[in-house]
Amino acid sequence: MASSAVVLLSGGLDSYTAAAVAARDGFSISALSVNYGQRHVRELEASKAVARALGAARHLELELDLTRIGGSALTSGAIDVPKDHPIDLAVIPSTYVPARNTIFLSLALGWAEVLGSSDIFIGVNALDYSGYPDCRPEFIRAFEHLARLATKAGVEGRRLTIHTPLIQLSKADIIRLGLSLGLDYGLTHSCYDPRPDGSPCDRCDSCRLRAAGFAEAGATDPLILPRR
Repeated sequence: MASSAVVLLSGGLDSYTAAAVAARDGFSISALSVNYGQRHVRELEASKAVARALGAARHLELELDLTRIGGSALTSGAIDVPKDHPIDLAVIPSTYVPARNTIFLSLALGWAEVLGSSDIFIGVNALDYSGYPDCRPEFIRAFEHLARLATKAGVEGRRLTIHTPLIQLSKADIIRLGLSLGLDYGLTHSCYDPRPDGSPCDRCDSCRLRAAGFAEAGATDPLILPRR
């Protein structure tokens, strides 16, 4: 019987690819998505499609209203999503959601402990990204250490591993990897501020990083086809 891995699944390109790597490596996928009040809630529909495509054993969607905390363009209507500006990794953009990956990994950790799983997959990337501090390798290492101290499983000697198969890949390399695994990126959603019909804005950091990745990979993004 395959070992179970909890996979944080947003419905975006990166999390889909990370989940596919987990499946390739023989894990049974327990997908976890979080409805945290994000303005790009369209990604949750994508996460359902992606989970089905991957044959996830289970898919849990949790409700967590981070709009009450705010502080991010993704959770507050009072803050605009930045568009058409140079991406500077030295400046943390307004789309950073305070402590988001710490919160999400904590939820994944709790579920993994209940499931008896020692493995969590997350699609963080430290190369082609928007400069978020909770996407860095040192953050992942620190959280792994915390997990071993903070859980019954850790105290009893079960070593938890947080898998970050994309962390040192460029966006183009992630896309190449996903295409080699037969992924349909038409199922995904990346845009931070989609149009009313749910289509991508093509101007936010996430859209632009995605477009540059497909161009560098020499591939066509299936999401642009309906709008040609």
